[in-house]
Amino acid sequence: MSSLTEKDRPIVQLLLNTGTCPRCILRFCSVGSQMLYRHSYKDLMKVLKEFLKNNQEKEDTVCFDAVDPPCKRIRLEHPEEGPEDLNHNGVLQQIPQVNDENTAVENLAVKACNVCLGILQEFCEADFVKKVCQKVNSADYQFTSFVFSVSLPPQLSVRERAAWLVLKQEMRNLGISLAKDDIVQLKEAYKWIIHPQLSEELGVFFLKVFLFEVSVVFAHPETDEECHFLATACPDCFKPAKNKQSVFTRMAVIKALEKIKEEDFIKHFPCPPSSPKNLCVALEIQCNNGAVFVAGRYNKYSRNLPQTPWIIDGERKLESSVEELISEHLMAEFKADSFNFSSSGREDVDVRTLGNGRPFAIELVNPRRIHFTAEEMKRLQQTINTSSDKIQVRDLQLVTREAIGRMKEGEEEKTKTYSALIWTDKAIQKEDIAFLDDIKELKLDQKTPLRVLHRRPLAVRCRIIHTMRSEYIDEHHFRLHLKTQAGTYIKEFVHGDFGRTKPNIGSLLNRTADILELDVESVDVDWPPTL
Repeated sequence: MSSLTEKDRPIVQLLLNTGTCPRCILRFCSVGSQMLYRHSYKDLMKVLKEFLKNNQEKEDTVCFDAVDPPCKRIRLEHPEEGPEDLNHNGVLQQIPQVNDENTAVENLAVKACNVCLGILQEFCEADFVKKVCQKVNSADYQFTSFVFSVSLPPQLSVRERAAWLVLKQEMRNLGISLAKDDIVQLKEAYKWIIHPQLSEELGVFFLKVFLFEVSVVFAHPETDEECHFLATACPDCFKPAKNKQSVFTRMAVIKALEKIKEEDFIKHFPCPPSSPKNLCVALEIQCNNGAVFVAGRYNKYSRNLPQTPWIIDGERKLESSVEELISEHLMAEFKADSFNFSSSGREDVDVRTLGNGRPFAIELVNPRRIHFTAEEMKRLQQTINTSSDKIQVRDLQLVTREAIGRMKEGEEEKTKTYSALIWTDKAIQKEDIAFLDDIKELKLDQKTPLRVLHRRPLAVRCRIIHTMRSEYIDEHHFRLHLKTQAGTYIKEFVHGDFGRTKPNIGSLLNRTADILELDVESVDVDWPPTL
């Protein structure tokens, strides 16, 4: 059971007189029971009307049926020192006493609230809830629960401050202290009303943290400029940002309201705030699903296919990439807006990836479809594999964001095995390369290769060749199988990169050597799990 008591009477009286809606009045009365705000607008007006009719000489209480306990923190204290009654030119406007409560209430019912600008009026009604749900349903998302967010015009904070200053002065005259923190936040009250309606209409539960988000962006063009005086009073609070269309963000306005003196605020903004001509408008109703992550391993069989799109100075060099050949099918099935591709290392455009493949993960942003069975993932894998002879994927599966970290853990400590076809300028015999098989844990100093210097910082990196095994082919060719530390530049280890990698195959054989073909035979990362 929650109630308004006699101490709330001056708050109700004053706010009704100045054009404030009943739900905002409950907020200023520090009513913390969610159920009360869910009463119809008409019922709330009726209750407040009856409350004002009660005998003021008696400590009457107005009660509502509710399951939550009240949250009231108005305290009886001595009046605080503060600015005197000021109007827009430095004097608080005089609020006429309402003798005819009927007239006040009836007039208020058809006006936009001077504090919330209609957020707690029309936008709490069933028609608006249905409009939001129609938007959600038409977007065709898969979800089993949701979270609701709302973006409010920043000038609402200014109007709330103006109303509070009037109340503060009135309550001080009565020996009652009303702290700013006692007011129930507008956004919180709105969600108390909207959440159960959305949940019932959508047929799913509301959760505080979940993948699917429904958001509403409100605007009130009529009062957009009401924050502008704060930029003059507190210029340090309003700094341009690249990703913001306006400096008057909600956080900037709140910061300025914390800094500005009360007397300065009252000089620049009417207290109480005036009633607007129009209600807020719902500028956008947006839906967004949290990202879904798909992982697997890929094999690349082409020597003319980059891992990611190869674009130089805006010009595309090759028509496709590993990333695109995989992601185009995932994007279509998950109905996502975009994707982000990552992998355990990368191979050059002319290098094949064989064996059990290279681990990869794809983040699918704002997917409409999120539920896939193991059989459906298997069919998706088959679709990818039959669409191109350049790549194959295996172990395709849904994973968590946290699990992707395992792909990157200790990358430089992992090992990779390669097969390189090598050419030498001088003729060789089998015995000339046999000693390579006996070399273990060969330490290299690799200065950033010339071919990647445009995108990698200049540095000398210590890398290790764990083992080598040679296969003689003819007088100028042999194949070398290597097991190396991840991150080793194999091509440079073969030809030396003009002495930037030491030692190298050329220096070990005492002749010029070059690499003709390179294959990645294994990437020794135990992730994702084998299916």
